[in-house]
Amino acid sequence: MNNNIIRRVILLGAIAIIGILVIQSYWVYNSWNLKEDEFHQTVKIALIQAAKNLAEQDGVELPNQDMIRRRSSNYYVVNTNNRIYSPVLEYYLIKAFEDHALDVEFEYAIFDCSNDRMVYGGYCDLTDEKATTPPKDLGKLPTMEGLTYYFGIKLLNRESYLLGQVRLALFFTGLLMLSIFFFAYAIWVILAQKRLSEMQKDFIDNMTHEFKTPISTIKISANVLKNAEELQGNDRLQRYTHILQEQNQRLNDQVEKVLNIARVERNTFELKKEPIQLNELLTGIIASTSIKVQQQKGQLTSKLDNSLPTIQADRHHLTNVLHNLLDNAMKYSKEAPKLEITTKQENENILLSVKDEGIGIDKSLHKKVFKKFYRVPTGNIHNVKGFGLGLFYIKHICKVHGWNIHLESDKGKGTEITITIPTKSTGFSVKKWWANFFENLTDPLPATTSVKEYP
Repeated sequence: MNNNIIRRVILLGAIAIIGILVIQSYWVYNSWNLKEDEFHQTVKIALIQAAKNLAEQDGVELPNQDMIRRRSSNYYVVNTNNRIYSPVLEYYLIKAFEDHALDVEFEYAIFDCSNDRMVYGGYCDLTDEKATTPPKDLGKLPTMEGLTYYFGIKLLNRESYLLGQVRLALFFTGLLMLSIFFFAYAIWVILAQKRLSEMQKDFIDNMTHEFKTPISTIKISANVLKNAEELQGNDRLQRYTHILQEQNQRLNDQVEKVLNIARVERNTFELKKEPIQLNELLTGIIASTSIKVQQQKGQLTSKLDNSLPTIQADRHHLTNVLHNLLDNAMKYSKEAPKLEITTKQENENILLSVKDEGIGIDKSLHKKVFKKFYRVPTGNIHNVKGFGLGLFYIKHICKVHGWNIHLESDKGKGTEITITIPTKSTGFSVKKWWANFFENLTDPLPATTSVKEYP
């Protein structure tokens, strides 16, 4: 996953989280306010009911205005216009609170007009919890100017009561915070894995570059040995020199393959497009590959359409793609390889296919073979060497060229890989754009890959 993809994931995730937090905070805030208003109205109704019961018992009328006055968020004063007896008031308060399901703790006091002070009445606990020790800071309820007969009531656990009313909102808030934690942890893991991946790439890149110097030295030394006059008549040493050259070239090919993959992933990959006659390029590649096939007593046939138009492609990378396709076809053959390479024009596309009669690939593995380092299980065939980079490289070269690659294979029935090369620009396709977009999420190309065209 490249830096651009990670930045997009983090940015979109952060925007989504901020939006959800804003909505969640607004929801919790509104829920609290609604429950607080509802609680205030319920307390007010309960206090009016208790005051009416007192008035009915004594046969007096209650004041028409400002009977309930709220001094603070949890302290209320009730004007009764009549003397109040503590046991009777407590009874009616408890009854009114129970009728309205107000499971709260409260204390109350009655104003004594003769002494101009609040006479403490008592403490009541209507919660469902077991009886607990009353709070230490009870009493000292403030007076109210302008009234003669009234009582005050203070709600002690108003906040905990409201928290219980909004517990569903708080529960979802907790889930949200947990989700944010896991998202942050996932981002941390992604960044840590990316750092490890970059360290691994740096190591492989440095190692393969260090290999280039001894490989070049060995190649020069092998050529000198092969052309030395002292060894011209020695068949045994000539054979060893040939093996040395062959294995050195094989090692060089593997190092070049790793370096090509590193260039693809490190934003140093460039396409140098030029006009190419596909059949002419194939002719040279087929000639060199035929020698290897004949050494294995195999057969390579070609069916090339001579009327193919010129294509725009990078000659170096296209040559590597063709060599990789033919090498894979040879490596995964059962005994003597039987290969067939075909080109033909279909509508406005050129179809290039390489077919073999080898061990084939199980259909369940078709989506995996183009992934980096993946190698198809070969069963009893143990002479297949490589890093699992060939098809990964082929797929990415086709992708940056705008070509499609298709695999047709089944276990034990051989393999055919077809590359579709458009001869004209196909324009914008929504379906293709979405397909590339989702594919890039899991197997992205470098964002700065550039394409250069040379006349």
